Amino acid sequence: MSHIAENIKEVESKVAAAAERSGRKREDILLLAVSKTQTVETIRQAVECGLTALGENKVQEIMDKYEPMGEGVHWHLIGHLQTNKVKYIIDKVDMIHSVESLKLAEEIEKRAASKNRVMDILVEVNMADEESKFGITPQKAEAFIRELSKKEHLRVRGLMTVAPFVENSEENREYFRQMRQLQVDINAKKIDNVVMDVLSMGMTGDYEIAIEEGATIVRVGTGIFGERDYSK
Repeated sequence: MSHIAENIKEVESKVAAAAERSGRKREDILLLAVSKTQTVETIRQAVECGLTALGENKVQEIMDKYEPMGEGVHWHLIGHLQTNKVKYIIDKVDMIHSVESLKLAEEIEKRAASKNRVMDILVEVNMADEESKFGITPQKAEAFIRELSKKEHLRVRGLMTVAPFVENSEENREYFRQMRQLQVDINAKKIDNVVMDVLSMGMTGDYEIAIEEGATIVRVGTGIFGERDYSK
């Protein structure tokens, strides 16, 4: 068994246990393999273990890996997306996790319309109000989602956050809890065309706590592939 297969087995059991603690089934949670900086060969090992949903931070990496990885995988763009790059991935990704400006939303709307498709998106929320992070403030989320709901080729599926990098993952529990509450509050407003069922939150260091607090997508890279080699 390769080290990737072993890692996946371990992550899977932790995801299942956390799901059970939160009163949900394992299949309620999507384990998104974050494949940034990984080679196609390496990613393929994860896909062979059943992880067919792949998350990339950069448009260029999706472009490079899309053809070689072929059919049967589902790409998610999870990193900051520049407006001028939307056109390259609009027909390649299943979901864009990082929508946090009207300008970006308008470009996605335009490009999706040109391909006659509806793009599933998540609104990125900067829950911890970190200056280094992208995302809108929780206070602006509802008004922003109301704007997005008017666009015919966007479907707001939920919220995403990148929690602070902390030594003790318990410190992020409160942010995950607030995200879940924000989702509940906005859903309660019954905005036309908006039924949010996705919470993309939690990474290698804190995905178990994120699941306990209601995450439906966790973004795990290091936990699956090992430490990244940025020297390449």
